[in-house]
Amino acid sequence: MRVPFLDLTAAHAELGGELERAFARVGAAGRWVLGPEVEAFERDWARACGAEAAVGVGSGLDALSLTLRGLGIGPGDEVVVPAQTFIATWLAVSAVGATPIAADVDDATGNLDPAAAADAIGPRTRAILPVHLFGQPADMTALRALADDHGLRLVEDAAQAHGARWAGTPAGALGDAAAFSFYPGKNLGALGDAGAVTTSDAALADAVRLLRNYGSPRKYEHVIEGVNSRLDELQAAFLRAKLDRLAQWNARRARIAAHYRDALAGHAAVRVPAVRPEADPSWHLFAVRCAERDALAEHLRARGVETLVHYPTPPHRSPAYALPGRHPNAEAWAREELSLPIGPHLSDAQVEEVVAAVTDFGAARRRLHDRTPETRRSAA
Repeated sequence: MRVPFLDLTAAHAELGGELERAFARVGAAGRWVLGPEVEAFERDWARACGAEAAVGVGSGLDALSLTLRGLGIGPGDEVVVPAQTFIATWLAVSAVGATPIAADVDDATGNLDPAAAADAIGPRTRAILPVHLFGQPADMTALRALADDHGLRLVEDAAQAHGARWAGTPAGALGDAAAFSFYPGKNLGALGDAGAVTTSDAALADAVRLLRNYGSPRKYEHVIEGVNSRLDELQAAFLRAKLDRLAQWNARRARIAAHYRDALAGHAAVRVPAVRPEADPSWHLFAVRCAERDALAEHLRARGVETLVHYPTPPHRSPAYALPGRHPNAEAWAREELSLPIGPHLSDAQVEEVVAAVTDFGAARRRLHDRTPETRRSAA
């Protein structure tokens, strides 16, 4: 049985009528940039995140960098970031001229370790930038207290956390601001690149609105040096259609994750994701750990189960940064992580096939390791 990692065509088929009507609505209005669809989506998304404002931008990376610029962070400043994340988190810090300072992640969740973040704070630190990795909320209680104790801004990288909650509060309202990506593969995905900033800081929201539109509050009036990073009307209309399905799709992801965790708990070959009591993940990804990750991935591929690795090279080890220092937990996650299929359109039969394939791998490895050295050599 073939099990796709994520079937975007199924989502679009389910929403075919709504997406066609959204396209027609934008065409009939004749507004293509910063019009009523963007304004309506911004209101809806702010409400969904429990924030006062949302500002649509061109991508998740732009959401991060424009938030940092809006907070006045730039050259000479430092921002504490997780040592294991998609590199966009680090690139946003570099884009504003600041320096990313890596802190190790928690071994159980892969999220920024508050104790490591505390050790990374120095005299030039201006902000802490945790990532809700794979849709698992970071420990925002501890990180909020840490930021407040040091007078720092706390910015969420919520690119994978659409609909996630920490202690009952939605991602997007847990820090001073949050950056979302609506890349097509996200829980709430556009049909191209798109992003948004959420915040309850009115001054910051105004600053991001200026920055995204050439620094211009009105046509041909430019009050600051801005960029062109505007959520367009079509993507906003598509996102509005998909937002109505987000809770339903996230609930399906949660059921799949619960089944995976129950079926694979105590499995000899893999470690299932840990979930903190305060956390209600969005389950963007279901990331297991396996010491023989590549062998597991090949076994699943042979069974027709597609997987992906997130992320094989921590940013501090990438050629883009190549920084000294070790972050053991981050490096272990990079070495061992494998993401299993968890899209909301997986069938029950496909989910059971994933469980069976992983279980078979574990049984095969146990048989191999239980053999005597002589038997293993003869089998080879």
